[in-house]
Amino acid sequence: MPLLDHFHPPLSDERHWESFHAAWAGALADDLNRRLPEGYFAEEQTHAGTGVEIDVGTFEGQGRAVRSDGGATALLPPQVWSPPAAAFTIPALFADDFEVRVLSTHTGPTLVAAIELVSPRNKDRAEARRAFAIKCASYLHHGISLLVLDIVTGRRSNMHTEILRLLEMTAPLHLPADATLYAVAYQPLRRQNREEIDLWPAALAIGATLPVLPLALNAELSMPVDLEATYMDARSRRRLV
Repeated sequence: MPLLDHFHPPLSDERHWESFHAAWAGALADDLNRRLPEGYFAEEQTHAGTGVEIDVGTFEGQGRAVRSDGGATALLPPQVWSPPAAAFTIPALFADDFEVRVLSTHTGPTLVAAIELVSPRNKDRAEARRAFAIKCASYLHHGISLLVLDIVTGRRSNMHTEILRLLEMTAPLHLPADATLYAVAYQPLRRQNREEIDLWPAALAIGATLPVLPLALNAELSMPVDLEATYMDARSRRRLV
């Protein structure tokens, strides 16, 4: 089944892209969990916009239980410490997160791979594009394999190009310079004392099928990620078939 445009009418008038991204992340995680070897698991992480909102009112009505002389339980007021006013406040941009994380339990829950679904906000402003690229480059610098998936129409920025710029690589590396829909798999490796990143880029198009790309768990073990099958699973979950 072909890739749909989730960001323009008529589909954007009928379904929210945020819900579809969440469904696709869930489908990807479910598919991986059915096939991952012992000692690995996948979980989706999704939120749009900042989740860093502090509400002191959350603590109201809560307290610490103590025993009174009569044996009944009483509640002491919670001890809440407020820091002094900040010396400075600077503007910030919190990225959307629609991702699947694969963790190994061999040495405690350790992140080994991630799938990032690009959102319109990730591609919007220069600050947002840089924040997303920094996150992805940080994964690669820590030896975490990555798959970036971008089906956002209407914004022409290429996040793969932004990532390569941070890695000080300027060539498109077999992805057309004008590609706005794409998927790229990255595997950081150490070969004979050389630190390298293998790439599998694929240009996408509305109306076309989606590819299968690798997601590395370690230097010797990779999982095939069937983007078409999981995309169709997400469409079924949202009754878009």
